[in-house]
Amino acid sequence: MDRSSYLPRRPRGLSLIAAAVMLLGAAQVHAKAVTDDDIVNDATITTQVVTNGLGTKGQRFSPLTQVNVHTVKDLVPVWSFSFGGEKQRGQQSQPLVHDGKMFVTASYSRLFALDARTGQKLWKYEHRLPDGIMPCCDVINRGAALYDDLVIFGTLDAQLVALNKDTGKVVWREKIEDYKAGYSFSAAPQIVKGMVITGNSGSEFGILGRVDARDAKTGKLIWSRPTVEGHMGHKYDAEGKPIDNGITGTTNATWPGDLWKTGGAAPWQTANYDPETNLIYIGTGNPAPWNSWLRPGDNLYSSSTLAINPDTGKIVWHYQSTPHDGWDFDGVNEFVSFDYKDPKTGKLVKAGGKADRNGFFFVNDRTNGKLLNAFPFVNRIDWAKGIDLKTGRPIYNDDKRPGNPFVENVGEDKKGKTVFNAPSFLGGKNQMPMAYSPKSGLFYVPANEWGMDIWNEPISYKRGAAYLGAGFT
Repeated sequence: MDRSSYLPRRPRGLSLIAAAVMLLGAAQVHAKAVTDDDIVNDATITTQVVTNGLGTKGQRFSPLTQVNVHTVKDLVPVWSFSFGGEKQRGQQSQPLVHDGKMFVTASYSRLFALDARTGQKLWKYEHRLPDGIMPCCDVINRGAALYDDLVIFGTLDAQLVALNKDTGKVVWREKIEDYKAGYSFSAAPQIVKGMVITGNSGSEFGILGRVDARDAKTGKLIWSRPTVEGHMGHKYDAEGKPIDNGITGTTNATWPGDLWKTGGAAPWQTANYDPETNLIYIGTGNPAPWNSWLRPGDNLYSSSTLAINPDTGKIVWHYQSTPHDGWDFDGVNEFVSFDYKDPKTGKLVKAGGKADRNGFFFVNDRTNGKLLNAFPFVNRIDWAKGIDLKTGRPIYNDDKRPGNPFVENVGEDKKGKTVFNAPSFLGGKNQMPMAYSPKSGLFYVPANEWGMDIWNEPISYKRGAAYLGAGFT
């Protein structure tokens, strides 16, 4: 609950006057701008949190030591704040803190600015959402980005909004895509070299996954990179006109017929960035539809990690953790940069780690994507026997792929054979982020032990309609 509700009662007129004076004073005080240096050095600056992940590498490690195993017992609540009302649903946002202010998003595309010391609400922005939005799979928001005097976040109707972080007033607003086709946006943007990097959501509706880079101060597109093979990437000139920037992959190389046009692979989580390699790392979602019998092939670049050059908008390397995904595993979980010494050569290895939803933990060379190691981090994995470290590919258990509904119809419902599989489609690790400690050399992973019954069924694409061809319990 807002702490202001605990204040002594005053005459209504006096309260309104006092509030007006306070707001006027706040409006006249301009906070410090968030710079590129602030963002790049966020992991080591202990007086701020200006990136999602406590640094663009996403390690979520703090060098502060005041709170430790000995003092954690002494922590007590100082203030609380309720996002409240009928619009409050899941709360998945990581707060950002700068110059004494806290910025946190909430469900139904709302953003709050609070006094970080007292919890007092400074301002609130509530995005006006149209009827007919189709977010999958809740109305949550996972955070904002700070740059210059702006706080930037995405909305459920697939827009990107930049607000003045002192006043909450809209500075610019840009459409990412058409929400009526199933597009939405819920991830926290990432700032890289003055650009705001975003993905999109909506693979369950057969949308086209895409990574965009925009001028963080104006919102204007700089480049866009589709995440489904066969689609053209673009750069944009000063007037906003698209210029061809190379096709993603090769048309029809890993997709049959026209299914690449509605192939999903939405990058619905936050990108990370490593200044040392000058690469953006972002995971992609499931291929569409879920029914893998309709789309034979690897279905690039779904369920993958992509490394993108922020200066060109081109994919430098990719690693696909679940080729021909038939379980909705996705590959969106965060790719976290870290270094280690090779025990054989003693040389420093620039690596990245990902706890994938498919139940395997992957370690790749973050300069070129080469698979260095892969191992289970959950107790039960049914869909694969393991990962072949030579080929980088899963060793499938074929009997754990849902049955083909076109040859194994069961009764009038035309369903294929149901199989039990672990992990479930919610993953050995879902979107909840992991952390890495450079001191211990360990990753700390919020893992899940669960399974599902899953089956396939016929489906055809219809714009704005669910595009699964599968069911589960």
